[in-house]
Amino acid sequence: MIFSTPPADPATAAAHFGARLSVETDVSDVHAALEAGTPGLVVVDSRGVAAWQQGHLPGALHLPTAEIAARAAELVPAGTMVVTYCWGPGCNGATRAALEFARLGRPVKEMIGGFEYWVREGLPVVTATGTVRRRVDELTAVRATVACDC
Repeated sequence: MIFSTPPADPATAAAHFGARLSVETDVSDVHAALEAGTPGLVVVDSRGVAAWQQGHLPGALHLPTAEIAARAAELVPAGTMVVTYCWGPGCNGATRAALEFARLGRPVKEMIGGFEYWVREGLPVVTATGTVRRRVDELTAVRATVACDC
């Protein structure tokens, strides 16, 4: 065999990938949900104040991870679907934030890629000077569309 570890049997693989998709989403899906005005969705930026001020997703709620346990009940209505994000794939802040919401009994997903991939895919970012978009990084998205057709 060409792999040092053989692939899992199909049932194990299906369970694994299904479980991942139940707790993760990507920037394209979050963008589409925000654009559609999906009811009952709150996108939470779990970064600190300086990062939030540098730029954040339109419509996001700023709730740093350390404040979730104390403030989630007042800011996020019960039963609301929460999507957390932090800087990017090199940071597990969104994972920690998602864990906090899960511990509070909230339905939650982590946005894989985080703020970094949101920006790299050319999606809108709110800054102190208004909403901006950067040029699409062709290593992360097709220049003409947000969707990768995958």
